[in-house]
Amino acid sequence: MNFEITRRKILFFMIFGAAAMVADQINFSRVLGAENQYFTLFQFFGPLAAAFIGIGMGVAAILAAELANFVLLGKAITLVNVARLFPMLFAAYYFARNGRKESAIVPIVCMILFAIHPIGAQAWYYSLYWLIPVIAMALPNRLLARSLGATFTAHAVGSIIWLYSFPSTPEFWVMLIPVVAFERVLFAGGISISYVGFNSVLARLENMFDLRELFVDKRYVLAPAKAKIKP
Repeated sequence: MNFEITRRKILFFMIFGAAAMVADQINFSRVLGAENQYFTLFQFFGPLAAAFIGIGMGVAAILAAELANFVLLGKAITLVNVARLFPMLFAAYYFARNGRKESAIVPIVCMILFAIHPIGAQAWYYSLYWLIPVIAMALPNRLLARSLGATFTAHAVGSIIWLYSFPSTPEFWVMLIPVVAFERVLFAGGISISYVGFNSVLARLENMFDLRELFVDKRYVLAPAKAKIKP
């Protein structure tokens, strides 16, 4: 993991953290089977930080934002609240390590853990969703596939935490299958659009400021600005 710290990375860290804290307070949909638990707008851009400032600082920025919200919202220290801190961290790692073989390890391990659980084994086909990150890994230059891989990696981690921590039934997991498809496609679309937006803004700012420590992907810049003419 890259923990190289620069002033510009710290600035991005702070801006991203502030945006994440705000987005994490805007509910998008309920987490089925859990009382007072919601997916938020944070799901639509959460994994991106590591792609711009490196995995180490990116994961730290996400965790810092989640912990800050945990404190500011006065969330109780319960198993479900603590467990929900982790899926986005794995999604960020996947998105930043686009196309690397190790990106497939987490979803494959989750599939195995789901299949060997007494309840999961009766709804094993639910875990076939986690083949998506493995397949997407072979398409490193496809932004939507990369976003799907990231959000389904988060889904895999969250599902396994839920399966092993709380009572459930096979019918519960089967019922979730169409809901998961709808939500994760929306999340992936949001991640893709947000990534293009971040890259486009940063590419513009590059013409005014030195942003060389940030990883701007010029393939995903809308209407790139003309470079500065240096005297």
